[in-house]
Amino acid sequence: MKYLGYMPNDFVNGEGISVSVWTSGCPFHCKGCHNPESWDYNNGYKVPEALNLMIKRAILANGIHRNLSILGGEPLCEQNRGYILDLIKFIRKELPSTKIFLWTGYTHQELCQIYIGKENLPLYNELAKIVDVLITGRFEIDKRTVNLPLRGSSNQKITYFENAH
Repeated sequence: MKYLGYMPNDFVNGEGISVSVWTSGCPFHCKGCHNPESWDYNNGYKVPEALNLMIKRAILANGIHRNLSILGGEPLCEQNRGYILDLIKFIRKELPSTKIFLWTGYTHQELCQIYIGKENLPLYNELAKIVDVLITGRFEIDKRTVNLPLRGSSNQKITYFENAH
């Protein structure tokens, strides 16, 4: 997996201040995408072994506890899913009060049909346990709006999980 980078003080993606991470690679190629450079799985940097620790340090930097926002590309495509789930679980274990936002082009229904792990559980069920805010659905240029929080188009859905941690 590759990632495009991370921003230690992001005021746009999420609520308050977040550390934002962008993954490389996206199977959807939405017309009007805000990050078309993220479509290519080869763009960006190889994930260093210490990236989780770098993100943890960034979340806590200067005595300010930030949120974690994970964007793409597509964080939950097959190529990125394993690392992203490991990152979320790491942050959830190390910094349990961190609010985690995750953007995906997959719909709720599609996430329920992607099975993971030895138990073959739906990916959606796993996300419900470890993510606080899940934004689902592909960007649709004809439904673009700047008035909705956390979304680029009105078809995208926000799910708040109360039992994420």
